[in-house]
Amino acid sequence: MGHLNWKNLTLAALVAVSVGACEESRNRSSGSRHTVPLPPEMYALFNEKGMTRDQPILIRSFKKESEIEVWKRRADGQYALLKTYPMCRWSGQLGPKKREGDRMAPEGFYDISPVHMNPNSAFYLSFNMGYPNAFDRAHGRTGAHLMVHGACSSSGCYSMTDDQIAELYALVREAHSGGQRSVQMQSFPFRMTAENLTKHRLDPNMPFWRNLKEGSDVFEATRTQPQVAVCNARYAFGRDSNCAAIPQSESFAQAIASKRRDDDSRVAALVAKGTPAIKLIYDDGDQHDSFKRTLASSGASGLNARASWASRDVGISRPEALTSGPRVVVLDSSGNARGTARATSASNDAVLAAASSAAISQPEVAAAPVAATPRPATPRTAVATAPASARPALRGTTEVAKTEVAKTEAPAAPVADQRSIYQRAFSYVPFVGSSSEPAPVAAAAPAPAPAAGTIRRPANAPRASLPAAE
Repeated sequence: MGHLNWKNLTLAALVAVSVGACEESRNRSSGSRHTVPLPPEMYALFNEKGMTRDQPILIRSFKKESEIEVWKRRADGQYALLKTYPMCRWSGQLGPKKREGDRMAPEGFYDISPVHMNPNSAFYLSFNMGYPNAFDRAHGRTGAHLMVHGACSSSGCYSMTDDQIAELYALVREAHSGGQRSVQMQSFPFRMTAENLTKHRLDPNMPFWRNLKEGSDVFEATRTQPQVAVCNARYAFGRDSNCAAIPQSESFAQAIASKRRDDDSRVAALVAKGTPAIKLIYDDGDQHDSFKRTLASSGASGLNARASWASRDVGISRPEALTSGPRVVVLDSSGNARGTARATSASNDAVLAAASSAAISQPEVAAAPVAATPRPATPRTAVATAPASARPALRGTTEVAKTEVAKTEAPAAPVADQRSIYQRAFSYVPFVGSSSEPAPVAAAAPAPAPAAGTIRRPANAPRASLPAAE
């Protein structure tokens, strides 16, 4: 019995020290910060936009742009943009969270109810997104404690500064107090623009992303909150919990259909213009350029001083992964890698500039599959054929392929797509009322483990009470 007790104590100790960046503690006293009122500037915004404190809100997050938007409903029943917050940190890659420990921040439609609010967060304040939701569970996805919180430290969460999360927390709190049972959070890989959809048209996640776009279209075309259900393991919009269609006015349906036709037309024009198909690969997530400039000029200490954090003892997570933009993998019409280059940032201009450099450096005849099953050795790399001045920014096709295989679950052998590029360009928007499931989505693998000492735990947070990190 003594031996068994010793084993149990050892296991408990291991659990206590294995926690990660997005943990939460409900035993750490937060004082009264969760009750701090909204600042006067917020009430001025309410007045300017014809809103009141207790009207419903809606949250939208965008990974690539590193921004979180708060929308608030006005007296006419439509939502208007209240404020956009630059995001201080998100981790992983573009794409949904699929497995515990993969460092991916969730993508999808989530509901934040009062039970998800955490006033005693180890990261100043936080609220739980509600992952896994019904869609995630239908796809067997695992993980828990996925938060929006402060401290600029992420391991599968959306992280803000403490000042920002205090304001966000208060907005959600006031909406709950005003009678809103849950706040919808729409979490996207990027803004669902024709430009982004064109560039990412051959990304393995596109079947899932175009399902998310259906809900985004409802909101953007009508400025009303989409009603979300999960039917046949996919998001269904305009349906109740039993997946029955909810009656809609003709003008409502026409507005959505018109937006989708416009998007189709713009995507086709951009493809015809020669917009390259790409895949973005991050070292480990990103942050808004405004924070990145401060980090580059002043280091983490300068970023801390700018943010005026009360939770500086947590520390920014993996700052070395934020020193540059993502790698841009240029794909040919079959989804094979032509070359890759490092972008200076995730902005559209920077990504297109990197794509142009990568495409020129690596001829299409030397392409190797991205995210495919094992294959024979590829030809000489792009680095070997690139001018010396360009080599530091480029990686070879062989290296890109190896990285992608490591970052994805092994899919079935690819089948050649006989459709024209125009047919594929239009295929990102499903038929109205379609109930087909999205194709399997390739998941990004966990990023390398952080260097020792990258994240420091608050000294007064009881480790044994912190749940497992994601």
